[in-house]
Order: sequence, then C-alpha cells, then structure tokens
Amino acid sequence: MPDHHIGLIVPSSNLTMETELPRMLRARERVAPEDRFVFHSSRMRMRHVTPEQLREMNAQTERAALELADARPDVVASACLVALMAQGPGHHEVAEAEIAAVLDGQGAKAPVVSSAGALLSGIAALGARRVAIVTPYMKQLTCLVAGCIEAAGVEVVDALSLEVPDNLAVARLDPADLREHWKRLRLDGADALVLSACVQMPSLAAIQAVEDEAGLPVLSAATATAFRVLDALGLPTVVPDAGRLLSGAL
Repeated sequence: MPDHHIGLIVPSSNLTMETELPRMLRARERVAPEDRFVFHSSRMRMRHVTPEQLREMNAQTERAALELADARPDVVASACLVALMAQGPGHHEVAEAEIAAVLDGQGAKAPVVSSAGALLSGIAALGARRVAIVTPYMKQLTCLVAGCIEAAGVEVVDALSLEVPDNLAVARLDPADLREHWKRLRLDGADALVLSACVQMPSLAAIQAVEDEAGLPVLSAATATAFRVLDALGLPTVVPDAGRLLSGAL
C-alpha cells in the first residue's frame, strides 16, 4: 500500500499540529499497519494571536499552497482555526476553495480541509447541538470562534478563555491542566465538549481521560482535523484513545 501524503499549512510559530496529528496517525498505524502517513508542511508567518497578525498570515495562503503543490499531497489541511473563524462565519469555505484552486492550477488536485471547518464537521458528526469550549485565546477572539460555531446552528453553552496571546506560549501549555480546566465550565445541557478549540493548544493527552470523566463526547480542533483528513482519504476514521469522534462508531 503506498504512503498517504498529507500537506499541512501551519503558522510559523505552530509546534503542536505537527506533533498531535502525526501522533494520532502513528497510533492508527499500530492498529491498521496497511495505512502509512507522510507529512509535508508549509508555514505562514505569525507569532502573536491578534486580529492584525491573523489577517497578515491569511494573506500568505496562496504562497503556502503553491509550495505544497510541488509535493503532490493526497490531502491538504489548513491548520489555524482562529485565523479563519476570526474572519467570520463561513470563511473557512472560502479559504479551502482558494487552496484547492491553487493546487488544481498546479496540476496537484487534492481535497482540502481546514481545522475551522473540521471542528464544525466534528461537532455535526457527533450529533451535538449544544457544546462548551475551551480556548487559549483572548476573550475577544473566543467570542468570534463561538459566533462561528453558533452560526453553524450549534449553541455554545459556555466558553473558557485562557487568554494567552503569545502563540509559542500556547504550545507550551500543559495538556494535563485541561483535566481541571474543563470543570470550570457549565455543562448543563451540553452534548459535547471542545477541549481545545485551537490546534496550537496541546490537548491530545487529555481527550480520552476527560471524555471518560465527563461522560460526554470530547473533541478538539486537532482530533476533528484528523477525522476530516482520514475521511478525505477514504479511510476509516479510527484512532485509538482519541475520543468518540475517532472511535470508529460514527
């Protein structure tokens, strides 16, 4: 079986997406060794999670997509949720189409997913209509993310902002702390918990443990992106110990 080549477009300061997504798919290889995965990244400059730097980063999308086209990936994932959601509801579809057009123009046609669109798809796949979310963002950006989720028809019953503007500092947050942070949320009526609405905030190590304790499906921007990547490749959406979304039950 040939390798599956996955292209990633990530912020220059992102340390986590290139850690958690490969970690999930390496775990999958241990239970489904017939599927192997190779990763290729293109970076867009961004150091601080502010509206200004997010807009500047988005302007680099065409260049990043051109670079990935040369690697002829089987699927491309745009991995900065807040950069797209901060531009308003539905903007992830615009960005995905822009990347797809660049790839197609270079003779490298491939499905394109985004962490922003993936989170919405993951919530929908779980059948959740009400969610609570944890983000590392300043409250202003968390409100924009919550607004995009609600524009997709899902109520955000509560949100916790950790308010860490430096993107490198976000990557250094201890995922073990999420096992306590989620308890600060009001979960009455929630159908699911988004433990990290950010691909830069590490959460994979806590996903299954929090799901088991909370008694609710738990997902993150990273687990949702893995779900969409596997689906785009036509593969079973199964990753061990990564929550219900990747349990193979959906």
